[in-house]
Amino acid sequence: MIAALARDAKREAEAANERRVLVLAGDRDRGFDAAYDAIEAVDPTSTAIVSTREGFRFEEHRPRNADELLGRTREVVVLDCHERFVPNALGRCVGAVDGGGLLVLLTPDLDEWPAVRDRFDDSLAVPPYGVDDVTGRFRERFVGTLRSHPGIAVVSLGEDGPAGDAVERDGLTGPREETTAESTVPPSAPPNAAFPAAAYEACLTGDQVRAVGAFESLATPGHAVVAEADRGRGKSSAAGIAAGALALAGADVLVTAPAFRNASEVFARASELIGEGETDSETAPRRLDAPDGGRVRFLAPAEAAELPDDPDAVIVDEAAALPVRLLERFLDAPAVAFCTTVHGYEGAGRGFAIRFTERLRASRFSVREVRLDEPIRYARNDPVEAWASRALLLDARPAVDEAVAGSAVGDATYRALPADDLLGDEALLREAFGLLVAAHYRTEPNDLARLLDAPNLTARALTAEGRVVAVALLAREGGLDAETRRRMYEGERIRGNMVPDVLTSQLRDEEAAAPRGLRTVRIATHHALRGEGFGTRLLDEVHAEFGGEGEEGKEGGEDEEGGEGGEGEGVDAEVDYFSVGYGATPRLLRFWRRAGYRTVHLSTSRNDASGEYSAIMVRPVTAAGEGGPGSALLDRHAAAFRDRERDGLSDAHRDADPDVVAGALRACSASVSVDLTETEWRSVVGASFGPGMYDSAPGAFRDLAIAALIEGGRESDDGDGDPLDDREKRLLVRKVLQGRPSESVADELGYVSAGACMRALGDAYEPLVERYGTEFALAERERFVNSE
Repeated sequence: MIAALARDAKREAEAANERRVLVLAGDRDRGFDAAYDAIEAVDPTSTAIVSTREGFRFEEHRPRNADELLGRTREVVVLDCHERFVPNALGRCVGAVDGGGLLVLLTPDLDEWPAVRDRFDDSLAVPPYGVDDVTGRFRERFVGTLRSHPGIAVVSLGEDGPAGDAVERDGLTGPREETTAESTVPPSAPPNAAFPAAAYEACLTGDQVRAVGAFESLATPGHAVVAEADRGRGKSSAAGIAAGALALAGADVLVTAPAFRNASEVFARASELIGEGETDSETAPRRLDAPDGGRVRFLAPAEAAELPDDPDAVIVDEAAALPVRLLERFLDAPAVAFCTTVHGYEGAGRGFAIRFTERLRASRFSVREVRLDEPIRYARNDPVEAWASRALLLDARPAVDEAVAGSAVGDATYRALPADDLLGDEALLREAFGLLVAAHYRTEPNDLARLLDAPNLTARALTAEGRVVAVALLAREGGLDAETRRRMYEGERIRGNMVPDVLTSQLRDEEAAAPRGLRTVRIATHHALRGEGFGTRLLDEVHAEFGGEGEEGKEGGEDEEGGEGGEGEGVDAEVDYFSVGYGATPRLLRFWRRAGYRTVHLSTSRNDASGEYSAIMVRPVTAAGEGGPGSALLDRHAAAFRDRERDGLSDAHRDADPDVVAGALRACSASVSVDLTETEWRSVVGASFGPGMYDSAPGAFRDLAIAALIEGGRESDDGDGDPLDDREKRLLVRKVLQGRPSESVADELGYVSAGACMRALGDAYEPLVERYGTEFALAERERFVNSE
């Protein structure tokens, strides 16, 4: 029966150039036997099995390593869902099935599956929660898609053998429309093409031909290309073909992406065109040299943004994965292409389209945009693609602009988003998850499971006329017992406790995981309403609900304490502190500081993709100085951050953006005291008001700089009362705290010479002498003032 069902499904898939899914539900061992029957019945040329088990005669992958399938295609892929069902792995497996192929899922009994807990659930059970606290909502929803979507056959495996097998649904869709003639015409070079004919002959669809044609403009400085596509449309292949053609013409093409594996397809296709022969995308080299001096080379984003060796053209693949601030640095290239996935199995974000494209259009570049819609490996109306998009919310997006435009922040309603509500309201789930996708590129299928099932996560939103206009994903952290804190202090990683882990294991505070924290994992406002105060309002409501700061605006908050909705049942909603961790930029530091958060840490290394240092900020529930574990935590770590940066800015943070340094220090709540000796004051006053030199007491200048950057304008959000302007702050950071040479500081900050730079430094210290000077220092100042 299973063999016949598999043959029918495969035959229909091949006829329509689509894919089909075969679900074998029941005992695991019986599932593998049935899967072998199905494989033998269809006799595929290539088969891969993704399972925690080993020893198969087919290609094997572990669920956590399913990304090894990216860029590969197989006629049959078997995914074992029993011991470790990873949503991300499902997405990779779907993407690896070729047109005419089968995806075989081995699952527990579908009625029982939502109640089953496996090793993936273990990863959601972050301390202090246990696996019994994890729910099965994601699987409940997933099972519903298996039983309702076209193209999916479901077999209930009999407990006593094949005689008891029952076909719940055969998944056959019946005759489909014939493929259009356009899709069967071999691609060819368009008239007057600049790239060689071989470049266009390597294309698989008309969309790819158009994309490669657009990339021709990169041969001329001043041109930019934006290529957008859903996963599986051949965007990276088109970029690789173009890169190879440009290199053959003698160009130096620099390629970058969040990780090399994201760009491996670019290099595989470029390699074929340059003449290195067909290269598997997994083994593609990171540099290709063309015969006439051209080349294609890869660098990580932060390094590539420096444009080393002056490339002729830059191709940024998976551009939506990079921060806008980093993308803007590529606008200094002679010619540049940005390729981005709109919806995909690795997660997708709209930050590129929403925030960066407008900036690109306003630049000096002549911009050409191209979108690829036609799948390269299966028909456009493939039901499995539609099913995967629905099951994993790959196409989730916020409410349309017209539905929320004009919404007033004061009229928005604050509400909880209990997982049961999300499960029961598909529109609500899609809008909320769509906003999270828009806010962060790396929102993945696993994140959907976390949202619905993880006991430490909860979500809050603002709605306008029933539409989600802002959403925050929050994670409970801390509250850990002494034994767990000891293990963390001694180096054990404790899942799901990011801030306590950093403060404990890196900053050596064994008690940091005792207070209860609530971390903002992600916060997003609908792009049509940015700058209108929705994010601030949402945070204010979260602070009021969980910090016990007020009773207004707490609609839906009861669910958090164990009412219907259920997240955190039996757990006190109030916390000791709020926290956040993110890639530090001046704008984000300003936003979180104004929301009451204070800096306790800057990472000592940059993120490989963004090139940014990560900031950790804390907001205690009780005000600093009023006691309470949250305030005590902030007090000691703010002081440690102050002292650490005094020396760290000339070491680990020597290359940090001076505006980031100034923003991080201004958001530090530590007290400051300037305790200089009379000798040191003589040096500072002499350099500021007289003929003294900075080099005579660099430590004294450093102490004053730290004090001024932390305290300056502390009383006012707009900086009133700050003795330093922005340029002077950059000067103190670059010269005094980071120890840069005067010549490079002068060049960066626009001083006419190193001497002028040092005179400006003396001028910047005059108001600091006024603010922090002792009676001795002020008397010393009078000697120079009165002598003028």
